[in-house]
Amino acid sequence: MIFANPFWLLCVIPLILLIFHQSRHDSISTLKFSDVSIFRKIENRSTKYLSLSSRFLRYFILFLVIITLARPQLVNVEKEILNKGIDIMMVLDTSGSMAAEDFQPKNRLQVAKDTMKEFISKRVSDRIGLVIFGSDAYTQAPLSMDYKIIGNLFDSIELSMAGDGTSIGMAIATGLNRLKSSTSKSKIMVLLTDGENNAGEIDPIRASKLAKDIGVKIYTIGIGKEGGAQIPYYHPLYGKVYSDVLTYLDENTLKTIANNTNGSYFRATDTDSLKDIYDRIDTLEKTDIKTKNYVNYFDYFPFLLHLIAILILFELILFNILFVVIP
Repeated sequence: MIFANPFWLLCVIPLILLIFHQSRHDSISTLKFSDVSIFRKIENRSTKYLSLSSRFLRYFILFLVIITLARPQLVNVEKEILNKGIDIMMVLDTSGSMAAEDFQPKNRLQVAKDTMKEFISKRVSDRIGLVIFGSDAYTQAPLSMDYKIIGNLFDSIELSMAGDGTSIGMAIATGLNRLKSSTSKSKIMVLLTDGENNAGEIDPIRASKLAKDIGVKIYTIGIGKEGGAQIPYYHPLYGKVYSDVLTYLDENTLKTIANNTNGSYFRATDTDSLKDIYDRIDTLEKTDIKTKNYVNYFDYFPFLLHLIAILILFELILFNILFVVIP
């Protein structure tokens, strides 16, 4: 809320001084009759409070007059985005190896989901989609600007929900199927995996060439500590145990995919480095936003005038007709 004529608010100061002066004046005892016993018989406490309420009502009306002259207004600013953003397809590996616990506080998949959600929250005017893959690949969310819904979809992603293999080529092809009809000036894909292509019918290098043909840039992220990590699983007798086989990351393929599409390859070995990578991608793919602001003002002036008129009428009827206050 703002005031169109704020200088009128200075009149509150003399109003406060008037109230203070009146209260001090009332505290001085005076005796106008030598014998007031006759008035004891007709004394009514309600008339005393009516007299006080009459005075405070007048103070309140004066206060409202000052506020009304100051013209309080409610301001509502609406923004219209004039330019389109870019289209981003997030591609996430959900295979069983993403359960490796070399990323804190939980595992690779959970850290990846949290980091991707944070990345999405920073985007403005971009359409974002989500593809998950394991031995198969499918679209979890089509391109959309409803970031809240996309963020909530990450909460439903679980390990191995698309199978235990790693079909990188299928994942790229699924993302391209969503981006091929895009008219955006820039189309990118951010692919995160911790393994090598061992499933699916599409070769990832061939898929990357298709991406280049339709103008899609692919950023690839390899996740996992150097040398790999053990994968936990639950044994029916011993509970949680770790396999002897370590995860393996095919960095050469990921680098080739990025190079073929004029993208970049990044290696994340811990939680902080993964966050830094998404911050770098966010910086590399910034969109200049042009907006037009529409400002709407709701003026309380007419409402306050009606309120003041009602209160004055109420005061006149109540204290000059129904209840006559004798000084």
